[in-house]
Amino acid sequence: MRTEPIFATMAGTSRQTVTIHFEGAPLVVPAGVSVAAALLLAGIDYTRLNPVSQDKRAPFCMMGVCFECLMLIDGQVSVQSCLVEVKDGMQVSRQDGAALLAPADEGVPA
Repeated sequence: MRTEPIFATMAGTSRQTVTIHFEGAPLVVPAGVSVAAALLLAGIDYTRLNPVSQDKRAPFCMMGVCFECLMLIDGQVSVQSCLVEVKDGMQVSRQDGAALLAPADEGVPA
């Protein structure tokens, strides 16, 4: 984990905060930002491990296209953390290993 964040909030943004729990530790982050943005602001430098190489992966596109930000959020696996807004009390963990896919028939009209 980095000691100094490489990102900063913009001047004039909300000063409200929420507390999330990242891998069991409380983390005070800005309200109204995505989980991925909050973690980057806090100096967290990766969100998951590549299931094949075990290389560290971090949010890249910040708009739900690259899937590099997949995390375990409030018990749900493979959540795109760049698309989810932080909420007070949220439980967030890195996703280590292969992403799980929804069953093939899920979302298909009957």
